[in-house]
Amino acid sequence: MEHKAPLVEFLGLTFNLSDMLMITITSLIVFIIAVAATRSLQLRPTGMQNFIEWVFDFVRGIINSTMDWQTGGRFLTLGVTLIMYVFVANMLGLPFSVHVNGELWWKSPTADATVTLTLAVMVVALTHYYGVKMKGASEYLRDYTRPVAWLFPLKIIEEFANTLTLGLRLFGNIYAGEILLGLLASLGTNYGVLGAIGAAIPMMVWQAFSIFVGSIQAFIFTMLTMVYMAHKVSHDH
Repeated sequence: MEHKAPLVEFLGLTFNLSDMLMITITSLIVFIIAVAATRSLQLRPTGMQNFIEWVFDFVRGIINSTMDWQTGGRFLTLGVTLIMYVFVANMLGLPFSVHVNGELWWKSPTADATVTLTLAVMVVALTHYYGVKMKGASEYLRDYTRPVAWLFPLKIIEEFANTLTLGLRLFGNIYAGEILLGLLASLGTNYGVLGAIGAAIPMMVWQAFSIFVGSIQAFIFTMLTMVYMAHKVSHDH
């Protein structure tokens, strides 16, 4: 399956127009959902407000499972933003993909390792920022030498490993799902009516499974974010 990206160079930098487009669309969708869910708040939530309150309660449960609420409550908005953004990004490439002149324009932005690794770097950078902010620089740095000083190199390696696994896990699952969907779709175009009939049921099954995988990956990304945050800001870690 061809996954050639539309690239342009500007000021010596290479930009992926597909990634820029899909990131913008994902951000707009999440923004519209947030506005629609909070536009007319009621004591008895219905519709979109009920949905967004369920999301907040779900993320609150994730935070409570990783750290005490007094410490972790400030990360509720971050967690809700991440789980909604990653979920929407994972879903965009499932219904269809758009190819123009052999270039892939419409896909899940999380099917690109650059996007997922950027999200991972952002998350890890935030854990360091809040670790220093809430503990102080000296206390935070001392955590790298506890319980013994010789663990310092291993903990540095762990930081890079956490960043890579957080980003590549999300990328691998979403990218593999879109590749298989593309292969199934090609049966209908390359092998006529019989190919389309033979691919229809497997494609519907795989799309349903991909929705499940995309949801789980959004949950895992948010959960691991809070786990990493807890290790940085909690005094008992």
